[in-house]
Amino acid sequence: MADFSINYDVAIIGGGNAAMCAAISARQDGASVIVLEHAPKAFRGGNSRHTRNLRAMHQAPTSVLTDSYLEDEYWDDLLRVTGGNTDEKLARMTIRQSERVLPWMQESGVRFQPSLTGTLSLSRTNAFFLGGGKALVNAYYGTAEKLGIAICYDTEVLSLDLDDGFAKSATISSNGFPQTLRAKTFVVSSGGFQGNIDWLKEYWGEAADNFRIRGTPYARGTMLKNLLGQGVAQVGDPTQFHAVAIDARAPKFDGGIVTRLDCIPFSIVVNQHAQRFYDEGEDVWPKRYAIWGRLVAQQPGQIAWSIIDQKSANLFMPSVFPAITANSIGELAHKIGLDVATLEKTVADYNAAVQPGEFNVQKLDNCHTEGLEPAKTNWARRIDQPPYICYPHRPGITFTYLGVKVDERARVIMTDGKPTANLYASGEIMAGSILGKGYLAGFGMTIGTVFGRIAGQEAARRARN
Repeated sequence: MADFSINYDVAIIGGGNAAMCAAISARQDGASVIVLEHAPKAFRGGNSRHTRNLRAMHQAPTSVLTDSYLEDEYWDDLLRVTGGNTDEKLARMTIRQSERVLPWMQESGVRFQPSLTGTLSLSRTNAFFLGGGKALVNAYYGTAEKLGIAICYDTEVLSLDLDDGFAKSATISSNGFPQTLRAKTFVVSSGGFQGNIDWLKEYWGEAADNFRIRGTPYARGTMLKNLLGQGVAQVGDPTQFHAVAIDARAPKFDGGIVTRLDCIPFSIVVNQHAQRFYDEGEDVWPKRYAIWGRLVAQQPGQIAWSIIDQKSANLFMPSVFPAITANSIGELAHKIGLDVATLEKTVADYNAAVQPGEFNVQKLDNCHTEGLEPAKTNWARRIDQPPYICYPHRPGITFTYLGVKVDERARVIMTDGKPTANLYASGEIMAGSILGKGYLAGFGMTIGTVFGRIAGQEAARRARN
């Protein structure tokens, strides 16, 4: 049990990747550190528990990364997915520092493996964690315990007392008991507000009831709302979120990576009116998978279905839930509750529009449709080989983009443009500074790791002074 009467050098609010990177870095720099994790121990780690990889710049092949991935290409990838809605200075700094994080992560107990195969194969750009995000989280907590970092579970920080940009104390609830914690510096790494359905409803209305939250239910945005209400500068669009298409049968919270559906490029996707609504083959999957949650959220009833035939049934990592199968499109429509005649016509129109081409699962292949709206621009093949299979989609929300503004030293910025004196941020709560919209696979973990280390080092330095 932590002693809340101690005036720690650094108090870390949160318990995921960004928080633990900050905690370990601060402790390595000689600071006394306490971690305040809202979740119980069994669910520690926030969304990081469900991650698989981190996007890393590198000059040459490594033990787990092939070829090279240089700054300009990395930046170009980010620029395209964000549409320019990013802070170039912070983004390029994050990209450059990503080259140096893997050795530090290994020193902190994290182990890596070669990339997985399938539609999200990222052997050149992303380093995969051996054992996934849960193993990464466990490694960091094990290292933190060895370093003597105090860790409090079931401990929610309700508010920070900010006085003219100086964080004086935190009001917390630890195992149901109210406490006040004072520290020389604070690092906020408590994530977004995606676990707060009522807050999501402010922007999405009743549609939010149909959203699935892929990660932790503890990301309720308590600290985010508290800081923004005290004059901290805001970044990011509150209506934006990182969302992927997940299996509609997933639980409301905490379904994780296994509920994601990677079949979209090799399917046609229809809404509840049995109509297609977007180009399924617009680009390679790692650069487009994060747009599909929002696309589904904009459809009637926030639901859609992928229709696939046997030619493509084994080209992607399947859902944890079994596929819905049928021997005809009409039978499939009946099983999923769509109008039979409309779905049959949608598939027939699509098949008639498919042009001959050389199908290639590994790259943009220009196997496309003509005279169809919307077009399918890559991986278009006729759906004509039964048995047909189907997966239902719901929007799976990973994190929200609304956050607090920071500078290159991870200092939280006030609305007057001045940095706070002793308050830092890392992870999802500040990622909107770099990710205004869109997503690159593994880049959220990169932001959290890079800024977690910076925040921890800067907080320790401030505490010494």
